[in-house]
Amino acid sequence: MKILLLQDYLRSGGTERQSVLLANAFAAAGHETMLLTFRPAGPLATTVAPNVRRHSTQSFDWRLDWFATGMTSAVSRFGPDVILCMGRMANCYGSVLQRKHPASTVIATMRTGKPLPLLFRRSLQSVRHVIANSHEAKQTLVDGHQIPAAKISVIHNSLVFPAETGGVGRNTGLRQRHGASSSTTVFLCVAMFRPEKNQRELVEIVAGLPPDADWQLWLAGDGTARSGCEQLVAEKNLGSRVKFLGFQRDPSPLYAAADIAVHASWSEALSNFLIEAQARGLPAVAYQAQGITECFLPGDTGFAIARDDRTAFRGQLLRLLHEPAADRSARADRARAYARATFDPARQVAAYLELFQKLTATSGS
Repeated sequence: MKILLLQDYLRSGGTERQSVLLANAFAAAGHETMLLTFRPAGPLATTVAPNVRRHSTQSFDWRLDWFATGMTSAVSRFGPDVILCMGRMANCYGSVLQRKHPASTVIATMRTGKPLPLLFRRSLQSVRHVIANSHEAKQTLVDGHQIPAAKISVIHNSLVFPAETGGVGRNTGLRQRHGASSSTTVFLCVAMFRPEKNQRELVEIVAGLPPDADWQLWLAGDGTARSGCEQLVAEKNLGSRVKFLGFQRDPSPLYAAADIAVHASWSEALSNFLIEAQARGLPAVAYQAQGITECFLPGDTGFAIARDDRTAFRGQLLRLLHEPAADRSARADRARAYARATFDPARQVAAYLELFQKLTATSGS
């Protein structure tokens, strides 16, 4: 098959990482694959495999995520059997692509908890099929957008970074570098600094922990909301207890150094960060949002807290913080087993390719 993935820009977000993973995997499976972006380059551009054809509609980066002049002509030259729209901006073009390229099977994806723009909603009606990355996202499409359930397939996100099969030793070197002792509980969040990711709420939560609690909060990622979060840390006099670690091309060392994954995002479809943390044995505490309870075993390897309930969030952190070592180890084993089975990349890629074969066979008959 000839498969084209459409993405506005290869920034460092979860959807973009999934786009690169899928493009690389499709090409490795022997399919002619193109990754078509609106803007050139981006932090993840160097992670695209050499056997994936790359093309950008903007010869110069105009820093406009929606500007896709020349997109349809680029698609025509490639002649794809399947066009997979990734991200909100790409999905806004799904209707246009299906109309101008009727021989191609255009597939929209639902990977967000944000309100959908008008053009996105039109694409959902016009494209041949929709892939949701969680069962809750599928239900949102059915209940909120009247998309027939038969038109939607659920394929969870894949683990982007390979998880060691037997677990991994504690990264004491990284902990020491950041001043965390063997008794320090390290809370970790890996996410772009966008308002909806809500890292400020995590700062508010940890600021209310008991004064004698030994903890650090590590925040990995960059984005427009980072400066405001740094200012809040200064206002709370948290000093060196909150670490801003910046963009991490591969955050695996952070998972090996941390103790508990924390997430306060209010806009999700399925959290890449939480499934990666689970695959490395970290228990998770997160605010309830779309798809969150599909990232872990609720009430066992992860805990979904009602949004804005800081008291309950802190209470769960303290319970995990004081958990006996044997119980924590057993919980970590269950987390790894669940995540590695549920979000296995080979399984997810195979599900995509099987669906593509089915849809193209149907459209050609």
